[in-house]
Amino acid sequence: QVQLVESGGGLVQPGGSLRLSCAASGNIFSILAMGWYRQAPGKQRELVAAITSGGFTNFVDSVRGRFTISRDNAKNTVYLQMDSLKPEDTAVYYCNAPWDRTYGAGRYWGQGTQVTVSS
Repeated sequence: QVQLVESGGGLVQPGGSLRLSCAASGNIFSILAMGWYRQAPGKQRELVAAITSGGFTNFVDSVRGRFTISRDNAKNTVYLQMDSLKPEDTAVYYCNAPWDRTYGAGRYWGQGTQVTVSS
């Protein structure tokens, strides 16, 4: 069983930055690939970024160059640094595990954290 708790969402102006955190329970975090997904109103949930246990990263084209994903295995935490935010980044952001490069999202989800980009 893995429990995921996101934090760090909020309201930010266009061009601003936010850092999301996802804290995971359990002692298997270091071997899990982790993903960040988002869901905007009326849209399907989409993968934003993912990171494997070995540090391989993957980003959706719309955020590449603006977002960074990282992990701290000692703290069982994965981060999503979001810079140069745009109104279209507004969504609920979810942490997911174990992410798979072939099959996508795993069975564990966090509760989500709202990110709103607006002036």
